[in-house]
Amino acid sequence: MVLRLLRLLLRAAAAVCVVPRIRTALLRLSGIVIGRESFVNMGVCFVDNYRGGAIQIGDRVAIAPGAMFVADSDPNASRLQAIDSFTVRGKVVIQNDAWIGAGAIILPNVTVGHCAVVGAGAIVTKDVADYAIVAGNPARSIGDVREKQGWNT
Repeated sequence: MVLRLLRLLLRAAAAVCVVPRIRTALLRLSGIVIGRESFVNMGVCFVDNYRGGAIQIGDRVAIAPGAMFVADSDPNASRLQAIDSFTVRGKVVIQNDAWIGAGAIILPNVTVGHCAVVGAGAIVTKDVADYAIVAGNPARSIGDVREKQGWNT
């Protein structure tokens, strides 16, 4: 209980922190796994019931404002809470060098692959392949990073 409260306070502080390195440090202390040189913009939301390790972000990942990572989802105090299939708990994994666009939503049990791009406002309900560019609701593949001018391995 105390650990969950501490994680809540650290995330609240991170949400208003304007210094990127301090924001990232606070998020790490709150139980979000964040790799080296990753950038988490302001206004990013992490939903994991404050259980550490449920959201994992790789190295050199870029996350735009308003992105949401949902590792836990349930109807809370609603009468629907009695329906077990409505409660989903899992992991959200963002692999190295991915880019998550503004307002994108990544749902439970999803892995976003290496060098993948998730477009702004996309709702990701299933795994995203390495190098894929996805957009829409639900997110679907619209391209491949390796086909873009300027790409080099």
